[in-house]
Amino acid sequence: MHKTVKKFILGKKLEMSQMFLDDGTVIPLTVIQAGPIEVTQIKTKEKDKYESVQIALGKKRKEFKPSEGEFEKGKKIDVSVFAEGDVVKVSGASKGRGFQGVVKRHDFKGAPKTHGTKHAHREPGSIGAVWPQRVVKGTRMAGRMGGERITIRNLRVVKIDPEKNLLYIKGAVPGARGTLLEISG
Repeated sequence: MHKTVKKFILGKKLEMSQMFLDDGTVIPLTVIQAGPIEVTQIKTKEKDKYESVQIALGKKRKEFKPSEGEFEKGKKIDVSVFAEGDVVKVSGASKGRGFQGVVKRHDFKGAPKTHGTKHAHREPGSIGAVWPQRVVKGTRMAGRMGGERITIRNLRVVKIDPEKNLLYIKGAVPGARGTLLEISG
């Protein structure tokens, strides 16, 4: 049984930008500092009863001392695994927005401004009937918004800069500047 090797890299969102084509069309871009990532450990079915790869991105706090034969020194994954025109999916944490009310968090309409409404324009209203005499689990209420894992599919790689390890992806990706992203194709 052959396994397909998946294109994968970790990156950091740098900024949004744009590119102009020859005909004057504007393409919105996200610039991502992608890799290089280093393979620090490989788990095999024979030895560990499952298969996985451990990777590291960025500066090392301490020097890795892998077990004998664990991996060869210098196995790195960089932006060259992708090509211009590849379709990728990008996952990351969305921007945290703190504690928000129901109008902003769940798009509730709110109460009318007239016809007797007083001091309750952005409140949620009734949260249930007499039975079951408790708040039902999953009821949409005010609370913390954002900071969730978001995946955006079918994004296209427009340009690659191998010298600076930059990926230029068409469209927006989750998170603020500096967010850790998973890019896979």
